[in-house]
Amino acid sequence: MDAPGRSVVVVGSVNLDLVARVGHLPRPGETLPAHGLSRHPGGKGANQALAAARLGAHVSLVGAVGDDPFAGEALALLRDGGVDLTRVVTVADRPTGTALIQVDDDGETTIVVDAGANASVTVPAGLSADVVMTVLEVPDEAVAAAVAVPGFSVLNAAPAHAVPDEVLAGVDLLSVNAEEHEVLGRTADLDALPAVAVTHGAAGARLRRYGREVATAEPPAVQAVDGTGAGDAFTAALALALAGGLDDGSALRRGCAVGALAATRAGAQPALPTSAELEEISA
Repeated sequence: MDAPGRSVVVVGSVNLDLVARVGHLPRPGETLPAHGLSRHPGGKGANQALAAARLGAHVSLVGAVGDDPFAGEALALLRDGGVDLTRVVTVADRPTGTALIQVDDDGETTIVVDAGANASVTVPAGLSADVVMTVLEVPDEAVAAAVAVPGFSVLNAAPAHAVPDEVLAGVDLLSVNAEEHEVLGRTADLDALPAVAVTHGAAGARLRRYGREVATAEPPAVQAVDGTGAGDAFTAALALALAGGLDDGSALRRGCAVGALAATRAGAQPALPTSAELEEISA
């Protein structure tokens, strides 16, 4: 398919996710009982790195963790998944990043992130890859350096904040949800970009090129359990498909299928699908 043999560098975050299951997401001032608490490796950069690896790519992660017990847990599935971690540094004076996540019975989430060591991520010189991916959970300087690395450049602009025009000018694919698209659109002309993918949850996704809609896709019907890593899975799959030469419609459908599969299991990284699972649902 489109991923085997393809090289990927991800400049991004590494977190340990603390996930509470609740009947519904709390309203302001409301205290709820949880019916389960679990810990999973996460971080948008790490999630996308593992998603790409499970789809068959050769992946290297540029990131940072703290010198603490959370670091080993946060990196465990990446290591098991064959992601190259030689460019993940240990920062002595910051903790490993942490995400506090609530998941309701419909799989909807709220997420609060403490960056910790992710605020120390820098990009080493001399990088190149077929696909270079980054997220906004690392410093703006690291994002700018990542999009300048030779390769098909992908920015997952989450959590959303204004991105300088000169950084966006280096992006081949911008991947956002509808809210993130609105936030970025207040300060940037997104119609000037070569490719913008906007996800709409269970309603699917749309792909625009220079302001013109070129493809729409809906995810396959699945029973959603936890949507935490679905957007990361979508971004990785779409990026690999487009960089591999797949047509826009097929690439978007592939991204939606991978994102849907990621929502069928608990946790971000534990839920990321393999190529075999993707081919099975796509058959």
